[in-house]
Amino acid sequence: MQAVIENQVKQFVKEKFDVQIENVEFQATRKEFEGDVTMVVFPLLKHIKTNPVVLGNEIGQNLVENIVGIERFNVVSGFLNIVLSQDYFVKKFNEIQDTTNFGFEHPTEVSPTLMVEYSSPNTNKPLHLGHIRNNLLGYAVAEILGASGNHVVKTQIINDRGIHICKSMLAWQKFGKGETTETTGLKGDKLVGNYYVKFDQEYKKEIETLVAQGKTQEEAKKEAPSLLEAQNMLKKWESGDEEVVALWKKMNAWVYEGFEKTYKELGVDFDKNYYESDTYLLGKDIVQEGLDKGVFYKKEDGSVWIDLTDEGLDEKLVLRADGTAVYMTQDIGTAIQRVKDYNIDGMVYTVGNEQDYHFKVLFLILKKLGYSWANNLYHLSYGMVDLPSGKMKSREGTVVDADDLMQEMTQTAKNISEELGKLDGYTEAEKDELYKTIGLGALKYYILKVDPRKRILFNPEESVDFQGNTGPFIQYTYARIQSILRKANINFDQRIENFALSEKETAVIKQLLQYPEVIQQAAAQHSPALIANYIYDLVKEFNSFYQNIPILAADTENEIIFRVQLSNEVAKVIKSGFGLLGIGVPERM
Repeated sequence: MQAVIENQVKQFVKEKFDVQIENVEFQATRKEFEGDVTMVVFPLLKHIKTNPVVLGNEIGQNLVENIVGIERFNVVSGFLNIVLSQDYFVKKFNEIQDTTNFGFEHPTEVSPTLMVEYSSPNTNKPLHLGHIRNNLLGYAVAEILGASGNHVVKTQIINDRGIHICKSMLAWQKFGKGETTETTGLKGDKLVGNYYVKFDQEYKKEIETLVAQGKTQEEAKKEAPSLLEAQNMLKKWESGDEEVVALWKKMNAWVYEGFEKTYKELGVDFDKNYYESDTYLLGKDIVQEGLDKGVFYKKEDGSVWIDLTDEGLDEKLVLRADGTAVYMTQDIGTAIQRVKDYNIDGMVYTVGNEQDYHFKVLFLILKKLGYSWANNLYHLSYGMVDLPSGKMKSREGTVVDADDLMQEMTQTAKNISEELGKLDGYTEAEKDELYKTIGLGALKYYILKVDPRKRILFNPEESVDFQGNTGPFIQYTYARIQSILRKANINFDQRIENFALSEKETAVIKQLLQYPEVIQQAAAQHSPALIANYIYDLVKEFNSFYQNIPILAADTENEIIFRVQLSNEVAKVIKSGFGLLGIGVPERM
């Protein structure tokens, strides 16, 4: 309707005042005024010298005369409040019912292909709370971009090489006594992570010993035997030593198996895995290309740099003097490789905000190298997740393990559900599935309802509250609607054409009609929080309708049919929106 109004206003202003305007500004109608759409008149006064109230009335009258569905209007100062007819809302609601996957824009052959990278773990430790936020954000953004009309490829790059990996390998070699996932019963990522912690413990002891022997702290850190052994192991790996490579493959296989279980439990997936062991040499050939183009320059020692001081950044190393790559080189090469693999038009990197500078430099270098798709690169930068207990440190084994947290959330949901005592007639298997749906829904919603850029203090107890802006509150509303639908005996294909809407019904329909636009906004801003908070607002409108308007006990059959159908469409959008966030909805609670 805003688009229709905008076209009519442009036409009216052109015909009456001979003025061409680029766009028309709208805003939400303030609660104290009557109206469904509000047009802001003030910007037009730059082109038309008149009183805003007079101009507002002239435009309003023209809209009533020319647009079906506009019933009346009022002007307050420079704001034109437009009232839409009940017939308009009933017609639009029937259109919602007749639309498959309402709100979704389906991609075509010419739609852009976007790659979303998330997770990107190291194979020396299990996934933790920080990875949970990363995975939830990346997965949800990928789903939202798909729903907004793009082709999407979900990917991760697994950091499976380097000194950290060798530390875990060395510790297992020295202290593992041949134990495996089978002999310990541990998930592979947990088993390997234990040896990363073990290495750090032994390393610190060696540092203490060396300091006691007269070394400085810095000298001791560099000369500790464990570190020297790990560095030697890395050199052997890079030279293809058979024994080291075999150990690396064995321990990484344990970790991958563990990661897969965590991803499955969390409900995320990937279309393509990239491995740093395959990509770490990529990009070196691009350095020569950049030198030839004058994008990069070489210093006397043979190292290659780019000068970004004119862009407000600094000089950045892209190749060391000994010819070895740095992370920036790898990221340049990997980006180019991905475009070759999937012919993608853009990429989203889901990485914490401590890497903001790195991605500014990366995107700028790719633009300077002349890649047009570099204009469509986006760093989905997010804040850290804290717990009431404080910061996490993986080396010291004080991280909040992802598997443990998911299990704790399921247990919390179980405790609260049992206190509420509404699970009569459920089998134990059904109860367990429900606890998991509520617990993980609480976790995901609590994290995703917050703007990605903000830091989060995650409180498990608070997230599993059945009141307020929480996942369980929304899930409970969905289950309530399913209960109404089970009791109702109506024809869902029947369409009610002429129906006197109550204010509460109109409010619910207006909220439903926003869903397609919210998906587009969430995609444009890479923000699942917009979807989460939209669903919460929809649920609030529905609950206000539910508490004030009889549904199954309505006076006429048409009222029952319409209100049950309205409830059904609300449920569909809750399920659809939560699906974009990777959150399940229970049929009963």
